[in-house]
Formats: sequence, C-alpha cells, structure tokens
Amino acid sequence: MGKVSKNARTDRGQNQTGKDIVKVIKAIKSKKSSGYSFKEGYVHKDDVKKFLAEAE
Repeated sequence: MGKVSKNARTDRGQNQTGKDIVKVIKAIKSKKSSGYSFKEGYVHKDDVKKFLAEAE
C-alpha cells in the first residue's frame, strides 16, 4: 500500500464560505458634536453597498 499524505485525505477547501464574509466599519458623524461613532458588522461581500447605505 502506498503512502498517503494526511492532506490528501481531507476535504479542505471544498466548502469554504468564510472568504465571502467581510467586516465592514462605517464612520458616522454625530449631529450634536464634532465626534464620530462607528457601526461595524460582518456581511456577505455582495451586500456591502446595502450595509453602508442603511448604516446612516
């Protein structure tokens, strides 16, 4: 029987969805003062523009 690499026996990379999720941070200027607040979240990379539009 031939030698089998331990990496060959696994299915790494078959079901990776973590690369489709991104962390988005939006800076929102305060209306009362000159400071900023931040809204952050993890969203799918196709929904980034939607997240930034509703973060205001």
